[in-house]
Parts: sequence; C-alpha cells; structure tokens
Amino acid sequence: MFTFDEDRSKFPEKNPDGTNKIDLESGRFTQIWQGPVHPGMTGNMAVELIVQGDEIMSCKTHVGYLHRGFEKLMERRRFIQCLPICVRICVPEPDFNEYCLCSTVEELSGIEVPDAALWMRTLLLEMARLQSYLVWLGGIGGALGMGVVGQWTTYARDLILDRFEEITGGRIYHMHMMPGGVRSLTPEGFEKRMTENLDEIMPILEDTRTTMFQNSVFKTRTVGVGYIDPNMVNQYGITGPNARAAGILRDVRVEYPYLKYGELDFEPSLGKDSDIYTRAWVRYQDTLTSIDLIRQIIAKMPKKGPFMADVPNVLH
Repeated sequence: MFTFDEDRSKFPEKNPDGTNKIDLESGRFTQIWQGPVHPGMTGNMAVELIVQGDEIMSCKTHVGYLHRGFEKLMERRRFIQCLPICVRICVPEPDFNEYCLCSTVEELSGIEVPDAALWMRTLLLEMARLQSYLVWLGGIGGALGMGVVGQWTTYARDLILDRFEEITGGRIYHMHMMPGGVRSLTPEGFEKRMTENLDEIMPILEDTRTTMFQNSVFKTRTVGVGYIDPNMVNQYGITGPNARAAGILRDVRVEYPYLKYGELDFEPSLGKDSDIYTRAWVRYQDTLTSIDLIRQIIAKMPKKGPFMADVPNVLH
C-alpha cells in the first residue's frame, strides 16, 4: 500500500556544492522546455526546466537571438534603407525609433525640419505611446486573471491603429517620418475621427480602472510586491514610469523637451510606493495624459504648409 512520507528534510538531494543532485539517466527527472514565449512579451526567451514530479529542480533561461544584430544590418545600408529595420527593434512602439534615426540624420546633416512636420511627428509619437500603453494595460490585466481588460484595451488600441492606417497606410510599422520631415500631414476629416475615437476610449479606460485597479485580487498580487528602492533609480538606470512610480521624475518630454512637447501643457504622473500596483497606476495615468496631449496637438497643429525640407534624393 502506498504511503506518503512527509519528511522532506533530505529532499531534494544535494551535491557537495549545494546544487540539486540531478541524474537524468535515472528516470526520476524530466527535462522540458517552457517557451519560447512570444517576443512581444519578454523577448524571445525560453526556459529549460528539469522537474521531479511537480517540483522544479533546475531552471536555465535562454534569451535567443531574435531582434538582435540590427546595428550590423544598418551598417551596410543607406539611411533611407534603415527605416524598415529600425522600427522593428520595438514592435509595440516602433515610431520612436524612426524618429530617433531621422533626427540623428538631420542633426548630422544640418537639415531644418518644417514646423508642420514637427507637429505631425509629435502627433505620431503620442499616438504610438497611447496604443502601446493600451497593450500594456491589457497585458497586465490578462496576466493577473482579468482577460476582459485585455479584450477592452485591444479594441481601444485598434481604434488608434485605424487612425495610423489612415495616415500612413500601415497599422504597426509606419515609416511615415523621413529625414527632413514627414510623408504627409493628416487627411481631411482626421481630427473629427480621432476625437470620436478618443471619446470612445475614455469609458473603456474608466471600466478598466474600476475592474482592475479596484479589484481585491489585483491589489493582493501587486500592492507591496516588487518594491524598487528609489535609491536604485539612478544606480541602475531606471527610467520612465518605473522611476516615476518611485517618486522620481523621469520623462524626456519634460526634462529635455523635443519636437513640440515644450508647447504642450501636461505634467507626468508620479507615485511614491514604488510597487507593481503603483507602476501600473502611473501607466494608467500616462494613458489619460496621452489622450489629453493628442487633443492638444490636433487643436494646435497646422493643417497645411510644407512638411518636408528640400533634401537630395538619398538613393542617388
């Protein structure tokens, strides 16, 4: 008759160096792979596990090589040919990479970008930030058991991708910025459609607030968990919402205003508890800020005017 011995003082068996004693040839252990996970979450990471029953005896991470070697690829190409490469460095928020590439070329070449193009770039970047935050909110909601939040935010994000497609022809990768400016300004009626989309997203975010941030399970799994000491922010180069959740302002739009952010009225959200809940709440507040910034941009940006500097054909 089977009996269960609750004495676990000798389990698992240890090697002299303190590591778990594992013998795959004994048949008592199983080697399995978890992943690789989708690269949109943590990168192309897989976990090599050795288990005994339902207990993990060994765990090794393998980060893989997807999304690597971009610099080497770009070394062999002209600037214009690098745009389709640089946007793929960050799939959820690619527009910032194309802006960094274009602004670097412009600074090196002394190209002066027209005012309308600066406003257009600001609009594109804030739209990119908004849809990226919507992905993030849905991601943490789904990870903590609230899949409905992910469904809501996915729909809201699709509304923003509709507007990206209207401007650029693409939903994820846009390459709308070029060294010297942008490919075009907003089409006729865009401001009205964008405003309607933002109005539709607002109640979705309110539902997200009440469903997720007031949920006892969400609070139990996030409040006081994953604390980051504010003293670590500078030491480890922590930026953005993770730094601001610790009460330290880190926002390049404010600290080093670029494009037209210096002409917009906003204050980055700050927290103080520096745990998972606070970092999520800061991102939620940032989402609302992005919506307000988009409203300001479409109200201030010119509807006509030059949007591309007089630059030579870089392919010649």
